[in-house]
Order: sequence, then structure tokens, then C-alpha cells
Amino acid sequence: MQKIKNVLPMVLASALVVLVVPQAFIVATTSSPDSLPSNGRGTLRGFGASAPEGASSPQAETTQPWSFSFLSLGAALGLFFSVVAASPARAITAEQFSQLTYSQVLGSGLANRCPTVNSNGNSVKVTKGNRMKNFCLEPKSFAVEAETDKGKEFVTTKLMTRQTYTLAFMEGAMDTNPITFSEEDGMDFAATTVQLPDGERVPFLFTCKQLLAKGEGSEFKPGFTWGGEFNVPSYRTGGFLDPKGRGMYLGYDQAVALPASQADGKEGQDELFKESNKVFDIGKGAIEMEVNKVNEELGEIGGVFVSKQPGDTDMGAKTPKTILLKGIFYGKIV
Repeated sequence: MQKIKNVLPMVLASALVVLVVPQAFIVATTSSPDSLPSNGRGTLRGFGASAPEGASSPQAETTQPWSFSFLSLGAALGLFFSVVAASPARAITAEQFSQLTYSQVLGSGLANRCPTVNSNGNSVKVTKGNRMKNFCLEPKSFAVEAETDKGKEFVTTKLMTRQTYTLAFMEGAMDTNPITFSEEDGMDFAATTVQLPDGERVPFLFTCKQLLAKGEGSEFKPGFTWGGEFNVPSYRTGGFLDPKGRGMYLGYDQAVALPASQADGKEGQDELFKESNKVFDIGKGAIEMEVNKVNEELGEIGGVFVSKQPGDTDMGAKTPKTILLKGIFYGKIV
């Protein structure tokens, strides 16, 4: 019943387009073809096609031009697909995802989603020698610590990055009593940019590189909490050149347009020192996770996470902003 309610407005809108839209483009003549100077049955507004001399016009059987139906169908289909394409990708299980082809995933938004877990059983036990496979972190909200009228607060931001910000296919060794996960490999970083309400854009490297997460116990079950710290590499690498051509190991070693300020040996040197001397900063982040679903048969766990990490430092030129992310996670114990 709910599906019918969702589709009904789309059908009504399509019918309205079929009836109304073509009238805006087509002028159907009511007079006989002989009375038309162009010997045509209908014209596009602003575009009158002239018939060659000596050509005779057959008697009109209908007042609607042949292009009427094509424009109607095209307008209806255009509206239909625009509405369908705007709907977000629904989450699916890892088993369902593994059955999709590349063509089915392409452009669907599913590649940016973490799999969901179908609850089955009470817990997933961890033994020594197990590994975490397909560990995934999908942020749902991004907040940045910024100055407000009430002081420093975490402000909700607008995501500027396309659907490429989820961390996926990570894996690592597991241990038990306490449960310990050491992240080793996978797609464990994603360059992301968000925008503050005042228009300022904040780039950061969403990551959980070398995560060491721990939690008391020997099994995952709903309500189980675990977490730890991870490394946050620099948003940019040493080969990056700023607008003045300066880099860490490439480009100029000073701003070429400001040699006097660089060479005075006093305040000018200090002011530009951080911008001219690029460094590869490595910060620290922390994450806390809570399990809310388990599948004992498949060894799957799922839940929510909260992560806090520093943002971009422009290779040492500015103080990083603190980023707060909240979302969902998925993992499989094998």
C-alpha cells in the first residue's frame, strides 16, 4: 500500500506533462491546409518550415501534428527518470552486494554504502587467529568545531564531496580477551571537504589508518562497545605545490614574488616561515563504536560509530580544525 502511495504522485505528474507540456511547443492549426501560406499543418513556435514550390498539401485528417506524441512521451519519460534517479541507494547485505555486477553498481550509489546486517543469533565469538574482513565505515553526519556566538561549538556542515567518502574493504588481525582489532590494509582513507554555514570550506582526510580498537570480552553482541586511536596522515603529500610553486621536496623553497620579505631576516621571515617550509603532518584520531546487530551464522557485526580527528593543516601552515563524524560500521569475522 505504501508503494502505491509513493508511485501515485509520479503517475499523476507524468499524465499532467503528457497533456500540458506539448501545448507549450506545438501550435495545431484549425484552418484548412490550403489557407496556410506555408502549406504546412502545424509549426513549432518561432520556427515555420516552408514547403517547396509546386508541392501540394493533402487534406488534413487531424489537427495534431505527428510530433505531438513523441514530445509527450519524451517529456513524460524525462520527468519519470528524473524522479527515480533522485532517490538514494538503499542499503543491502554483503551477500546481495557480492551478486551484483560492475554495471549494476555503477552509478547506483551502492559503492558508497556499508552493507547491513540481518540479525541472526545472539553473539559472534572471537578466537585467537581470527581476522576482520570487509571492515567498513560510512559517515552520516559531519561537524566541525568552529567559533560561534556561544564560543567554540561543533557546527553542522554541508558535504561538498561526491559519494566517495566511505572507507571500505579494510581488514586486520583479531585477538580476544580483550577483543582487539589491528587495521592493516584496505581503502582506509578518503579525501573529503565540507562547508561551514559562513561559506568556509574545510578539507580533511577521513581515515582510520593503523586503527587499534579494543573492547572487553571475547564476543561481539548487541550493546558491545569498543574503540581506539588511529593515525591521520597529511591531507596533501610532499609532491603538492601551492599557488606560489612551493612544495616539500618539489618546487620553490620560498615565495618568488616576496624575496625582500624572505631575506630581511626579521619579521617577514617569521611570517612566511610556516607557509614556505612544508611538512608532512601526522595527527591522531579516536573512534568509539557500539554493536547493535550480529549475524552469528555469517560472523557479521554492524553498529554505529563516533569519530574525532584533526583536519587539514595546509602542510603545517595553519592550525587544523577538529572534525566530528557519526555514522555506521560493518565488519565480518573469519
